[in-house]
Formats: sequence, structure tokens, C-alpha cells
Amino acid sequence: MTVRLGKSVTYLSLMALGAAAAMFATHLMPTSTPLVTPSLAQLPAPLPAGNDINFIARAVEQVGPAVVRIDASRTVQTRVPAIFNDPFFQEFFGPMMPPRSREERGVGSGFIISSDGLILTNAHVVESANRVRVTLKDGRTFEGQVLGQDRLTDVAVVKVNANNLPVVRLGNSDNLRPGEWAIAIGNPLGLDNTVTAGIISATGRSSGDIGVPDKRVGFIQTDAAINPGNSGGPLLNQRGEVIGMNTAIIGGAQGLGFAIPINTAQRIANQLIANGRVDHPFLGIRMANLTPEVQQRLNANPNSPVRVQESSGVLIFQVLPNSPAARAGLRPGDVIRRINGQTITKADQVQQMVESIGIGRTMELEVRRGSQTLTVAVQPAPLPAQASR
Repeated sequence: MTVRLGKSVTYLSLMALGAAAAMFATHLMPTSTPLVTPSLAQLPAPLPAGNDINFIARAVEQVGPAVVRIDASRTVQTRVPAIFNDPFFQEFFGPMMPPRSREERGVGSGFIISSDGLILTNAHVVESANRVRVTLKDGRTFEGQVLGQDRLTDVAVVKVNANNLPVVRLGNSDNLRPGEWAIAIGNPLGLDNTVTAGIISATGRSSGDIGVPDKRVGFIQTDAAINPGNSGGPLLNQRGEVIGMNTAIIGGAQGLGFAIPINTAQRIANQLIANGRVDHPFLGIRMANLTPEVQQRLNANPNSPVRVQESSGVLIFQVLPNSPAARAGLRPGDVIRRINGQTITKADQVQQMVESIGIGRTMELEVRRGSQTLTVAVQPAPLPAQASR
């Protein structure tokens, strides 16, 4: 299933084949010099017993049975524009055809996290689906029920009525380092159980970095090749543990794939399983990164609603009425410099800190208001339902 966001980002899924090559230099020695037999100390040390050159195959053998194909279908109504129901038009053209419905289908991936049929996938894979069908690697097929989905993190939980199913083992995405191996399993372009491999290219990529500013995720970046149908599939480490959920690529680029860290996906999934929804914290501000160039443009524009003396930080350009920010006294034109003592330079940092601090806990914002430095205490509240859509 493919969902395009903006102009550059396509939600689908991840992983590209990564490879490394080594070069060996041979040094010519004078023919008069006898070859020296290397001592044991000069020979390369043997690989530790735990290293396995077939670790990708072993990981796939271990996890593959718990990776599923998800076929989702939804009914879309084709509406007749209201103007064509006007008697004037009907007098000349006759009555219009009634609204028609058509069925849209998409394919994604998912992975089983409990033996009684709980499955993680992307929210965009099952969004607005009338029917969800889950197919296991062994050919068994089940009807799936969407227990909940969260658009802000693109995580969804599907339940099938079955027992003793194969399950994945979850890893810890907080410990990832660029350069580590990454393995993906999914169903790109309908080719079930496709395996690709690469490395972790970076961690903590913000939603703004990859062109989806409405998402609240610090993405894992990988150099894996990505195709439609991988969405919701697992990203594994070399031990076969799930470290991420494949979700997005940047259109027109190669080697730029993104996954939701499994710690984030698991946290959201637990709330979806328990409550069917996720309560995200929010402050109620619209903000932008402040740079010398932005400062100059704002101050040079006679129609600019604010003037700023700062050239760095995060500029608040709107405070929503009756929001936590409004109640705390924040104003348009305030520049956030620190939160709980941590220096802030990007709007994504504010969003991430609000998400991590949570609902009802106090945040101390150091802001510049004109020539004054103020400390404002604010408590995030639950994000209104309409704002999360």
C-alpha cells in the first residue's frame, strides 16, 4: 500500500541490500629476499564462535514465520457534484447517475507480537479499511480486526482469532548505532517474504527532516531499498530482534528509508491494545525554527505580525486559544531558548520533549520576549481529537 505525503515522502516500507568490500594490497619483495613464514602472532585472529557469516539467513529463518501479509480493502463513494442536481442542469442534461462506490485495495506487511494473534503494522496500511485479511507465511489466512490506529505515529494493532502463532522477539531501539546491520522482511509489490539487508544510516531523524511534519516519531534511517508493500514489516538487527517498523521512503532518492523505532511502536501499541486510542500531549502553539535569515525577513517585512531580537531558537508565531500555552501566558513572538534546562534550536526538539514529558507534567520553558528573559511553566494537555486527524 502506498500513501504519498506532501511532494517527497511515500509511506511504504523499507530496506535495501547493503554490502561492503575489502581491498587487499600485495607488496612485491625482492627476489633475493626469502619469503618469511608468519608466526602465529602475525596471523589474523579467528572469528569468535558467536559470529556467523550466515546471520541474515538465520535471522530470517527465526523471524520469517511471524511476518504476515496484510490485504486491506475499503469502499470509496464517488459523489456527484451538487451543482449537477440543480433542476436547471437536469432540465437540459437529464437526471444524474446516483453516487457510485468502488473498492480500493492495498497490500502491506505486519509482524506477530503475541501468540494469540496481536499484530503490529502501519496505520496507513489499514486506515479506513472495511476488511483486513492476514496471511501467514505457511499459507493460513485469517480475518483481522483493527483494535486501534494512531495517525500521529503511523502505528496500528490488528487482532486475529488464533492461538500458538509464531512471534517475533523485540529488541531495544534506544541502543542503535549508525553502521549496525539492518534486515527487513516484507511483501514489496506483492512478492511475499522478500528479504533485504543494509545498515542503520542514522537515528533520531525528525519528522520535519523527512518531510512529514505532522508525525511524532524520531525515525531510524537505513540505506535499504524500499518498495510498496513493505509498510508495517519488521526491521531486524543481526540477532534477529525487531528494532523498527518499516514505514517510509523519500521519493526520487535511493538509499533513504525510514522506520519507526520499536520502542516507540511498542509504547503506542500498548495504549491501543488497552484503550483503542492514544492520548498525545500538546501545548497549543505553532512554531518555526529561528535563523538569522528568518529573523531578517520577519523584521524587514512591514506586514510581519512579530519582530524578534533573537537569531536562534524556536519562534512561537501562534498560540491557540484556551490551550495550555495560552493559560501559561505564552505569546506570539516569544522565542523558546531552553526547556527544562536543555538548549532548544529546532521545533522538532520541542515536539519530541512534549511527547516524552507527557500529559500533566510541568515543563519549564525559558523564552525571550523582546529584551526580557522569562521562565514559563506549562503543563501539556491531551491533544484534542480533531487535531490528531
